[in-house]
Amino acid sequence: MPLRLTPTFRQALGEASRPLAGIWVCTGSPLVAEICAGAGLDWVLIDMEHAPNGLESVVAQLHAVSGYPVTPVVRVPIGDVVTIKQVLDLGAQNLLVPMISSAAEAEAAVAAVRYPPRGTRGVGSALARSARWNRVEGYLADADEHVSLFVQIETAAGVEEAAAIAAVDGVDGVFVGPSDLAASMGVLGEQTHPDVVDAVKRTFDAVRKAGKPVGVNAFDPAVADRYLEAGATFVLVGADVALLARGSETLAARFTLTAGNDDKRPSY
Repeated sequence: MPLRLTPTFRQALGEASRPLAGIWVCTGSPLVAEICAGAGLDWVLIDMEHAPNGLESVVAQLHAVSGYPVTPVVRVPIGDVVTIKQVLDLGAQNLLVPMISSAAEAEAAVAAVRYPPRGTRGVGSALARSARWNRVEGYLADADEHVSLFVQIETAAGVEEAAAIAAVDGVDGVFVGPSDLAASMGVLGEQTHPDVVDAVKRTFDAVRKAGKPVGVNAFDPAVADRYLEAGATFVLVGADVALLARGSETLAARFTLTAGNDDKRPSY
């Protein structure tokens, strides 16, 4: 029986009447991914760059979120053609490629997600979940419709090349990473430094002029609001690991005996 794949993140952004809010999924746990998928956010980002995720855990998380009205995006660790091929074959339809600083690097990422003669993606649809083991009719001919590609600008060089990067055919959108951008600009750890914020907004302007959607990472609600006002069409507003870390710290501060709160010792 022929099967149909879900709409891509490109399609979701194109049909949205408001910016789309998402969350990082970094634990490597399918259970946590499912909890995040059911929270009511628009998209989840399964991270392979800075999280303990490999091919097996990514496919398990894709399974876990598939029953929810949320769009999964997978950030690959590097724009490597073999890694991209493997993640696409797992059934990931939406990829984010980090550290793109030039149009040439963006073109290489595009080539990696396209089959020949337009690209370099290896053909293994009969063996892979991407085409549901050849149960998706016409998958090879229509593969470009089933895959969306987003690239991440997170260096000072990338900011200067943002217009050229966004103009590359096959790049469906650009995501800005203020953390690495701050490091690249010599202000490590200062994501809200005025120079960094200015660089993010200049990237927004360049990408929007190219007619592509632009997103950003912003865990602070006030910062997220400002970037939304500046034209972001998709944003990551939190992470599973950060929520767990801050939430557990709040509990510890309230219920454990530490210097300064000995007077809160429970009485039994």
